[in-house]
Amino acid sequence: MAELDPTLQMLKDLTDANGVPGNEQEPRKVMTQYISPYADEMSTDRLGSLIAKKTGQAGGPKLMITGHLDEIGFMISGIDENGFLKFQTLGGWWSQVMLAQRVKVMTRKGNITGVIGSKPPHILPAEQRKKAMEIKDMFIDIGASSKEEAESFGVRPGDSVVPVCDFEVMNNEKLLMAKAWDNRIGCAIAIEVLKRLENESHPNEIYGVGAVQEEVGLRGAKTATNLIQPDIGFAVDVGIAGDTPGVTSSDARAKIGKGPQLLMMDASVIAHKGLRDFVVGVAEEKEIPFQFDMMANGGTDAGSIHLSGEGVPAMAITIPTRYIHTHAAILHRDDFEHAVQLIVEIAKRLDRDTVESLTYEA
Repeated sequence: MAELDPTLQMLKDLTDANGVPGNEQEPRKVMTQYISPYADEMSTDRLGSLIAKKTGQAGGPKLMITGHLDEIGFMISGIDENGFLKFQTLGGWWSQVMLAQRVKVMTRKGNITGVIGSKPPHILPAEQRKKAMEIKDMFIDIGASSKEEAESFGVRPGDSVVPVCDFEVMNNEKLLMAKAWDNRIGCAIAIEVLKRLENESHPNEIYGVGAVQEEVGLRGAKTATNLIQPDIGFAVDVGIAGDTPGVTSSDARAKIGKGPQLLMMDASVIAHKGLRDFVVGVAEEKEIPFQFDMMANGGTDAGSIHLSGEGVPAMAITIPTRYIHTHAAILHRDDFEHAVQLIVEIAKRLDRDTVESLTYEA
């Protein structure tokens, strides 16, 4: 791989880090490395969500920008007598994207490479070959010949398992492939917003957050929001790209490279109307490309943020991404850049009067 510029190196370090729900130590360390130079205060909540505070005007409105540190993966649930590993999913997996994929089992003795296997199709009845293999019938092969040998490698129940896919700049250098775009890209946006505000004045206190355990119930965002008590909250995450074969505009609207998605609603939140209109106005004023979108299913950390305390005006700003919740996803660098630009411009304008004007009148 050619030498990467500083932004691409950050993206590589974030996505190559391994961190499933409940074990986000590696990506938290990377995010801390990149965001701490631009923060006035660093802390974590008691679940492990990372919080970086940058003060523009002390006592100003609190603006929370939240990506989540965790990626989808697995947890080892057992070892059979022949050394094959049974596992539990962490986050939403579609069985058809899993078989024959490489994984890393994170043991106390180090990472072990494995592959997800199942009974081969050649010996299945014809009718069964037509059906997707169920996750419960899959296993992980780490090359162990017995349970005792697998245990000698350091494997035990509860160990984390992560997909294998190194960060890569594609031939079209605007397109970036990696595991864990969901949601290290949100963490990268939070880092980059604080960086670009380093020498800018802003009338608020900004909190860049790397939340834990989003993929299993938006958990870290809930505890972090309770700690911060923000006035405004953004979840920055990935969204569905609808620009691949077989997908219609009624299935998914967004295209990569055409700007971040402003999510009107999903299964976890309806975007706050006043905040949404304000964000659209800023984007139009600064001529930042964006795309309206919504999802009938799924959610983001905005689902937890907006229900915290007495309620927090919140919405999600997402990056259209191909093949999310698989081993390898693809997004467009321009969408990242435009999302950062948009949130920076929002931050410059969110003073106390503006925040109060966004909320509903009694």
